Amino acid sequence: MEPLRIGVVGEDALARGGLAARLAATGHALAAELSPAEADGPALSGADAVAWDLGSDPAPGELTALAESLPVLALVARGQQAGGALAAGARGALHREAPPRLLGAALAAAAHGLLVLDPGLGARLLRTEPGAEAVEPLTPREREVLALLGDGLSNKEIAARLAVAERTAKFHVESILAKLGAANRAEAVMRAARSGLLSV
Repeated sequence: MEPLRIGVVGEDALARGGLAARLAATGHALAAELSPAEADGPALSGADAVAWDLGSDPAPGELTALAESLPVLALVARGQQAGGALAAGARGALHREAPPRLLGAALAAAAHGLLVLDPGLGARLLRTEPGAEAVEPLTPREREVLALLGDGLSNKEIAARLAVAERTAKFHVESILAKLGAANRAEAVMRAARSGLLSV
């Protein structure tokens, strides 16, 4: 596994320092250590991915903004935070106490466009809940696009893979979001997995 440059973000300076120390044991390099208010594209321009320690708080708006340009791995204290972090745009969720080996692998996977879930969190998040609403059926093409969304592809990459215009790919993505009642791509993948439409 080739070493990556990782940004560390968190509200608590002590927790950030501890995370940076664990990061050193993964073989990855520290690109920056920042508070959420400091975490923006320019401050993290050299980073391949970001480890964001949520502490006990929900995912902040800064995470959503940053996740548009960099893969973010959310480190959570409670299982309930994982769904919110993914809905905010994080590429994965891991318990804060995860050992360096697991942290390093999760960061590498997120940096390569994969959706990453801590085993304990994944079982909880992907379990179909009793009484869950039925999802409006997807067309065969929407199912293809959904699978590519699950792989972390952008609209442009989806268009290239399916040999269609980028505008057509965007139309399919928007239709999928509407049918699944999802606010963003990560939430669509989560809802699809819960509904059995997508294997992760």
